[in-house]
Amino acid sequence: MTEILSTPLDRAAESVGNIVLLEHYNCVIDDQRLATLFYVTAMGGTRDPYLFTGLDNMWVNFGRTQVHMPSRGHPPVAQRLRGTAGFVVPDLAAMAARLDFVRAEMARVAPERGHLFDYQVGLDAIELRCPWGNRIRCHAPSARFGRMELGLSYIEFDVPPGTAAGIGRFYEQVMKTPVRLAQQGVEVMAGVSQSLRFTETERPLPDYDGHHFLIYLADFSGPYQWLKDRGLITKDVDPHEWRLEWICDPEDGRRLFQVEHEVRSMRHPLFNRPLVNRNPAITNIDYRRGNEAFAGDF
Repeated sequence: MTEILSTPLDRAAESVGNIVLLEHYNCVIDDQRLATLFYVTAMGGTRDPYLFTGLDNMWVNFGRTQVHMPSRGHPPVAQRLRGTAGFVVPDLAAMAARLDFVRAEMARVAPERGHLFDYQVGLDAIELRCPWGNRIRCHAPSARFGRMELGLSYIEFDVPPGTAAGIGRFYEQVMKTPVRLAQQGVEVMAGVSQSLRFTETERPLPDYDGHHFLIYLADFSGPYQWLKDRGLITKDVDPHEWRLEWICDPEDGRRLFQVEHEVRSMRHPLFNRPLVNRNPAITNIDYRRGNEAFAGDF
């Protein structure tokens, strides 16, 4: 017997689209000490204990997501997102207290970065600038971020006027993922509770410096073929990964915004690799056995 619901269910609302995970962003830095001070001590992230544990690269875990910070070049030239990275952290008040400590430490070990590192504690978010000038916004967990209690929730890119609609068409038609209108831009869905945001601004944008972000796709080959046919694939890495730099309007081919996408399939060996996450609230003073790990949902 077939049971008919009196109220139809919105099945489309459960679709996550083709982008299943926004895993990390990658910016070159010139000082691994300051990365530890900012991303680990202040923000409460956890340095990956298994990969890149030397002095030339650092991967910092936030839930199922990461920030990658290699130090390439002699000397390394630091990179900066053309936008804002949005994180969810479990305790804004605790983070604010850690930031007070980090401000003093930053002044002691790197006084020349004082004009870049900064933060403002608001009612529902903390606005930060890292020691290299990247803009970061940290939120408390809430329904608008789904089940996420710790992680990279979104990257909001500043884009030129008149480009948001075409960027939305690119992700909807080429990358096959849901897109919705946002204030002065578009929001591209990435998995269950993440997004890529593109907000138009009149401010002049700095030249693109080579930073990138990584996404995993369910349909890995469809977007690849569309991009390959138009000469937009910048690197064929291996069977599980390819890259592109230019977001183009599929209607007329106009190049709208440059940022490298590191694109991987769900068969990539690193997909859904379990990441170690510590509980930053635990210290040697108030240590309790069994409370070392972060126990929230991510």
